[in-house]
Amino acid sequence: MAKIKPSKGAPYARILGVGGYRPTRIVPNEVILETIDSSDEWIRSRSGIQTRHWANDEETVAAMSIEASGKAIADAGISAEQIGGVIVSTVSHFKQTPAVATEIADKLGTNKAAAFDISAGCAGFGYGLTLAKGMIVEGSAEYVLVIGVERLSDLTDLEDRATAFLFGDGAGAVVVGPAQEPAIGPTVWGSEGDKSETIKQTVPWTDYRSGEVAKFPAITQEGQAVFRWAVFEMAKVAKEALDAAGISADDLDVFIPHQANERIIDSMVKTLKLPESVTVARDVRTTGNTSAASIPLAMERLLATGEAKSGDTALVIGFGAGLVYAATVVTLP
Repeated sequence: MAKIKPSKGAPYARILGVGGYRPTRIVPNEVILETIDSSDEWIRSRSGIQTRHWANDEETVAAMSIEASGKAIADAGISAEQIGGVIVSTVSHFKQTPAVATEIADKLGTNKAAAFDISAGCAGFGYGLTLAKGMIVEGSAEYVLVIGVERLSDLTDLEDRATAFLFGDGAGAVVVGPAQEPAIGPTVWGSEGDKSETIKQTVPWTDYRSGEVAKFPAITQEGQAVFRWAVFEMAKVAKEALDAAGISADDLDVFIPHQANERIIDSMVKTLKLPESVTVARDVRTTGNTSAASIPLAMERLLATGEAKSGDTALVIGFGAGLVYAATVVTLP
């Protein structure tokens, strides 16, 4: 029986560079209030959101991804030709096939990089990061580009008082490459499909195509159920990720949770008993909920503003539709 030659990858992987892109149009709460019966104070108190970015016709999923990726590649100090894999997490690319990752890989100038899309909602960045780490350690790629990108304004029902104010657009990207010491911890991830009705698309595309419904599909959610799940269950997952990495909350420098809602973020900080010295990402205030893009966008902003620095130890956790989740500890680029 023939023996298969073992893979020769790097001993470990790390994030080497990060980039982000936010659409040029900034949308304040006042615009949202034109179509729902609410108030600026109510929106801010329930979510922390003050503004969000909405894409124009030219700011497509691919275009935003390319902008964010170019910055991440430059930040990593490599060339696009060195990228061996492109992973795109999104739920708002409306062409079923081919994967938008293939277009991005080509336009960036990669040398025929492996390219594919994943759909894991707001946990998508964590899923992509885990896959990239595996590719590098396994040896199938030296550098992998992980992109979280959404145009959720296309899937927002502006008459839905529970969700109209939540969503924004944007793209965040990181380059993952080889490392000589651990810099991406074990991932704690999973799914709870029995709760899938709490965050979902209103109707299937086929119902809209057949004319059974006249209104374009949108994302809807059961706010209180999602809040309870995120606060109580995801704090447990975050603690498991800390334990898996062999550190405690006291060892953290930065906390970058999915930017779903500032009340959820505050509750997780309290439950995890994070020290006041830990920098907490609150990009949700001006970017809204950008699903798969929220963690890399928040990471990019913290580093750009100096609130976080290279080498800091950060806990990242994403959670959302599915219901799915992924948490890990990383060293910031």
